[in-house]
Amino acid sequence: MRKGIAFIVSGPSGGGKTTLAKSMLHELDNLRFSVSCTTRKPREGEVDGKDYKFITNEEFENMVQQERFIEHAFVHGNYYGTPVEEFEDAKASGVDLLLDIDVQGASQIKQSYPEAIFCFVMPPTFEILKDRLSRRNGNGDIDIDQRLVRAKEEMAPSVLEQYDFIIINDQLDEALETIHSIIISTRCQSERVLEKIKENL
Repeated sequence: MRKGIAFIVSGPSGGGKTTLAKSMLHELDNLRFSVSCTTRKPREGEVDGKDYKFITNEEFENMVQQERFIEHAFVHGNYYGTPVEEFEDAKASGVDLLLDIDVQGASQIKQSYPEAIFCFVMPPTFEILKDRLSRRNGNGDIDIDQRLVRAKEEMAPSVLEQYDFIIINDQLDEALETIHSIIISTRCQSERVLEKIKENL
């Protein structure tokens, strides 16, 4: 059985990475979403254990001390972390893993799991990003200025060059087609296919 591939999807808040990631789960077989832990409160429609594992600050800190996260970060006032077992389960099962995480988390994973495939999703322009965040902020519950400052940092060339693929999310259908192609082509890399052929022979 081949090892599961980890696909890391990052990008600024409002860039569309979560929309793309969720769409891929419906488009492709043998792909599952990595469920991260977070200390933030659930948003409307989110399900504990499916979208995130919602835990307390104390529970999160205990997991950090026990080294149970492959990455963790403090983002927009809350803690987020990916449990180590998510990667271990993917390796053992052969099911590919899709992670929707921020730039900090992706950088940590790259250090300990460099064979993962790193994709960055970004808007075509900064003005479009600002407009998307404004439309999302219907209830006034996010700090747009803070997220825009962070987005500039995340989209710096020195950050982007660490990624294997950069997806410009202008038209959603085209962005979906691009990330779909990335996943399929990665699965068809000779080293991965040869591994399966050897098992069959």
